[in-house]
Amino acid sequence: MRILGIDPGSRLTGFGIVNVLRNGRLQYVASGVVRAPKGDLAARLKSIYDGVAELVATYQPTVLAIERVFVAHNPDSALKLGQARGAAICGALSAELSVVEYAARQIKSAVAGRGSADKRQIQHMVKVLLSLPATPTADAADALACAICHAHHGLVGGLPGKRRGRHSLRQFAEAVA
Repeated sequence: MRILGIDPGSRLTGFGIVNVLRNGRLQYVASGVVRAPKGDLAARLKSIYDGVAELVATYQPTVLAIERVFVAHNPDSALKLGQARGAAICGALSAELSVVEYAARQIKSAVAGRGSADKRQIQHMVKVLLSLPATPTADAADALACAICHAHHGLVGGLPGKRRGRHSLRQFAEAVA
């Protein structure tokens, strides 16, 4: 199984790709950020969509794991984050990739052992869990953490496709209509 993890953002969308090997071990494939141009939100959303679609085409993941939107203090920021998240999901769904969602606390707990872990702790644990030579950037580490979370849930959660949060393109289209 190859997992594409996404940490959505309206300017920087982190991505991380890991393989789950037959023995259950995780293998780092790639990570980084999709950088959206400054200015118009619509142009930023298109670049996120295009960037995720390109990642899917290049790395051929079997599933996209993405963080659920949380309610932020600033409603405008939460709306932009939700739109960026939607653009990333659509970029994956355009290639008919399965999408699974996890809450931030769930991701942090899977990687660091507690749902209140801070960014530095997540970065450190991602480096350790994937045996990386250097600490990944915060956005890439969050995306890799999302992929790791799905790998852990996939190993203990039974058969793929039987967990809550998985969507087809049709289901997503119906939900946003």
